Amino acid sequence: MTETTATTSATATATEIPVVPAARIGNPALIVQGAMKGLIAFSAAAEKVGLPKTLVKLVHLRASQINSCGVCVHMHGGELREAGESDARIFSVAAWRDTPFYTAAERAALALTEDVTRIADRSDAVSDEVWNEAAKHFGEQELAALLIEIAAINAWNRLNLASRQVAGQGWG
Repeated sequence: MTETTATTSATATATEIPVVPAARIGNPALIVQGAMKGLIAFSAAAEKVGLPKTLVKLVHLRASQINSCGVCVHMHGGELREAGESDARIFSVAAWRDTPFYTAAERAALALTEDVTRIADRSDAVSDEVWNEAAKHFGEQELAALLIEIAAINAWNRLNLASRQVAGQGWG
């Protein structure tokens, strides 16, 4: 596969600038038999706990932003829009601390998402402060479901990034 490129005319000779690398392989979850089913089942178990769908999509979007997963940022931003979320809430997820658009529970979930996604950045993967704030808003089942959703989106991000899946091009 080849890279999609843009040509600039800033110099006498055209310079090729890589825009979007082509996928290295198809989606790994589709290549390995049963993988897609397993990943979906992992999230489906957490979904049964009953966390608000919008909250889960905000968590998915934030982790995907941190991981620079274009496929998942594109997908979950679109899902939030389809669910009727405002542009202000969708576009501000990366700066949630500095905007008034999120509830206290959403803020706690986003902070937990950031700590779990950046797990290698500290000796204690999730600070007590972040955990305790999340525990004010979510019971044990909900916290467990949040952790599963965060782990699941991080798995998707890594599969998509390592195999260079391209945003907007489906699951192939």
